[in-house]
Amino acid sequence: MRLRLPRWAAVTAALTVLAGAGTWTAVASDDPPPVHRADRTLDVDGVRLDTSYFTGDDDGRRPAVLLGHGFGGSKDDVRAQAEGLAREGYAVLTWSARGFGASTGEIGLNDPEHEVRDVSRLIDWLADRPEVLLDKAGDPRVGVSGASYGGAISLLAAGHDPRVDAIAPRITYWNLADALFPDGVFKKLWAGIFFSAGNGAGEGIRPGAGDGPGTGDAPGAGDGSATGGASAGGGATDTATDTATTTVTGKAPAGSGSGTAAAKPPACGRFTAELCSLYQRVAVAGKPDGAARALLEARSPSAVGDRIKVPALLVQGQSDSLFTLAQSDAMARTLAANGAPVAVDWTSGGHDGGDQEAERVERRVGAWFDRWLKKDASADTGPAFRVSRTGGVDSTNGRATTRAATADRYPGLASGTTDVPLDGAPRTFANPPGGAPPAVSAVPGLGGGLSGLSSLGVGLSLDFPGQHARFDAKPQTGALRITGAPTVRVKVTSTAADGSAVLFAKVYDVGPDGRQQVLPAQLVAPVRVEDARNGRSVTLTLPAIDHEVEAGHRLRLVVAATDLGYASPAAPAAYTVAVEGPLTVPTAPGLTTRAAALPWWVWGLPLIGLAVAAVLLLTARRRTAAPAPDPELAAVPLVITGLSKKYKGGERYSVKDLSFRVEQGQVLGLLGPNGAGKTTTLRMLMGLIAPDEGEIRVFGQAIRPGAPVLSRVGAFVEGAGFLPHLSGRENLDLYWKATGRPAGDAHVDEALRIANLGGALERAVRTYSQGMRQRLALAQAMLGLPDLLILDEPTNGLDPPQIREMREVMIRYAAGGRTVIVSSHLLAEVEQSCTHLVVMDRGQLVQAGPVAEITGSGDTLLVTLAERTPDGAPLPVLPDALVEKIGALPGVGSAARTDAGLLVRLDGADATALIGELVRLDVPLTGVGPHRRLEDAFLTLIGGGAA
Repeated sequence: MRLRLPRWAAVTAALTVLAGAGTWTAVASDDPPPVHRADRTLDVDGVRLDTSYFTGDDDGRRPAVLLGHGFGGSKDDVRAQAEGLAREGYAVLTWSARGFGASTGEIGLNDPEHEVRDVSRLIDWLADRPEVLLDKAGDPRVGVSGASYGGAISLLAAGHDPRVDAIAPRITYWNLADALFPDGVFKKLWAGIFFSAGNGAGEGIRPGAGDGPGTGDAPGAGDGSATGGASAGGGATDTATDTATTTVTGKAPAGSGSGTAAAKPPACGRFTAELCSLYQRVAVAGKPDGAARALLEARSPSAVGDRIKVPALLVQGQSDSLFTLAQSDAMARTLAANGAPVAVDWTSGGHDGGDQEAERVERRVGAWFDRWLKKDASADTGPAFRVSRTGGVDSTNGRATTRAATADRYPGLASGTTDVPLDGAPRTFANPPGGAPPAVSAVPGLGGGLSGLSSLGVGLSLDFPGQHARFDAKPQTGALRITGAPTVRVKVTSTAADGSAVLFAKVYDVGPDGRQQVLPAQLVAPVRVEDARNGRSVTLTLPAIDHEVEAGHRLRLVVAATDLGYASPAAPAAYTVAVEGPLTVPTAPGLTTRAAALPWWVWGLPLIGLAVAAVLLLTARRRTAAPAPDPELAAVPLVITGLSKKYKGGERYSVKDLSFRVEQGQVLGLLGPNGAGKTTTLRMLMGLIAPDEGEIRVFGQAIRPGAPVLSRVGAFVEGAGFLPHLSGRENLDLYWKATGRPAGDAHVDEALRIANLGGALERAVRTYSQGMRQRLALAQAMLGLPDLLILDEPTNGLDPPQIREMREVMIRYAAGGRTVIVSSHLLAEVEQSCTHLVVMDRGQLVQAGPVAEITGSGDTLLVTLAERTPDGAPLPVLPDALVEKIGALPGVGSAARTDAGLLVRLDGADATALIGELVRLDVPLTGVGPHRRLEDAFLTLIGGGAA
């Protein structure tokens, strides 16, 4: 709907636009802080760029952010994100690229001489703004972000203009030639959509409509940003006009200007004649030529990859047959090699559709700029690598829910490989005349939602009989998580006249019945094989995916002659393919998966209830009478004696002869490196698994599954599932009702007071931050005010202020005489919140006692070392052999080198004897004294292992 203006107003508006007017808009609201928007047309080298400039009410200078839009869109696509960043203290400039929205000029696909130079002119304009923070004259503190087309311009800007300080490209390309011509095969369907979007004057690329910024629904050329409509951020709009024309000067390259220099056919739309000719030539031939590759490569970020050295957050979509995960992998490897800080985030969505996770991603982009533009070292920029995984289906809307898997380093696409043998008999199949009918894998606009559900057994794919070969693996004996790009070696023979073959390889997840098959992420890998008349061996790199193959399922390699999304040879031919080795599958073993963001138990509780009932019935006859309560331990929260557990098929004990005791009022930290046995111990403590030897007593009563004393134990492990449409209080009430205990025993108000949720308790849980969800989960664990509270990694996903609040909650809870056991990797937090420690390593107890005793001078000493000889010559670092010799001295438990010197744990010897031995070994010590850091004590106790 459009408003009809009085004639005088229409004339005024028309004159204002012709004059290059700017519009100043105050986006006001009682809730969010106001944001001011100035709409201007900037004259850049003869081209009019339609821009919007957003600022908040902050005083003083602030960093700036440039936001680019997706292909076929305009500046309006990123308006909401721009307003959000402005509220967070940034000056934000958005613009419609050449040929899009209300901007003039022609589309050059991020030509360094045109679109990239435009960005430099915009940075020049920012440098003249009085509210923008400058690193030096003419050099504003600036970051660049955008999706797809806008993501590529952020990378190109960083490679061409050294003033760019940080970037956050999203679902974009590294090498456009590789993206549109993968392995020499023309990606005809996506290329056609690309050029149709350019011809449509701003209609935009619409696959997966509406799920992400910058990828669609762009206004046309006559629908510019000077309309002053309602802000996406809410509130009234107050518009005033400024008739000044803004010109950004710069040396205009030959042939630039407004895009009227070269005549071209109408079918070229707003593309340059050069690009129009490229597309028409390749589309007719059905395969790219050298000139086409060279042109697109020259306009790709890869052309300046060695010059991009700024912090980069790389966000790429898994549901993306246009710009695959291989594109972001090439970015990450190149930028990391340049020494730039890099984080990689694989979202569920992409150009094929699906969940773009726009809100989460924009929060992370904001945090990334906080860290690198505002220089806020406390900003939580997230893990080095994150991948979104399907966690089930939300019963309220039918959408796939997601959970995060993270790692402290980016694993690449070939980490932790395992080989899966395939049956190797050669198969012969045909390339049909005209390449029709084609096989179906990804379909832009249709495949995205299905690709997000592929891990749940839903998919869309079609391979015609006689046009493909398939090679099956044996059923999996256990679950197999694929994270990366599988590879396989094959031999290809072709009867084509030129001896070539165009093939499309993909890996299916096949169900136990052998018929139901799912194509993960709906992706296929094209490959052109030359000189295959007499057979040629090649290694196929399949699409990068993140997918779990369940036990009983099998992998199936399919090599097809056609695919709907790609150009195939028109001439008929026969291809023969034989596998020459196993399917090599990457597993990225360093990833850890967090609980699903939405509750799995919406659909899982009935099944779990049935399973629990069956287990109880089957095991009831085998139960033995529990040991009698020990009255002397009735007031002791926990006593563990001689506890051992070895899992079936395991090579060593997960827990071995573990004994310790916890008293009332203590906050006990359970520490140990990965694999130390902490989780196994907690599972036995909660009655989830039975020990092989030893016993656990809680308030004098032995722990067995279903033991009545477990009602005095509250637990918070990983995270709790909540119904998102219910309030926090309603979720807690529902949980307590499920326990079957009287409502008066819940002590809801007291638990909530300790958790300190305030008024948020009455809001829907879907509006909660991660910290609020953690506190709600803790309140749930505290219902009934259990005398023993067990917390496993309670600070996962929290920022520093939220971690401090969680620490205060634990301390307040224990202050009432109750006991808290917390397992955590955050040693600094453990040191501040815990009164006692139990340190485990390889399933065994290393040390237990008060924190002050373990970190104090009891048995661990810090030996400081001289760095230079008396005459000033530098001393070498103590050799490993000497450190090992010190650790093997009589009465010494271990020795470990640190930045501060040498940490030595005594085991019978005293400090005087140690000094004598160190002098005898010619160790250049300068002092010996106690150390006070838990991290140092922990590393010493476990011999330098990682937590």
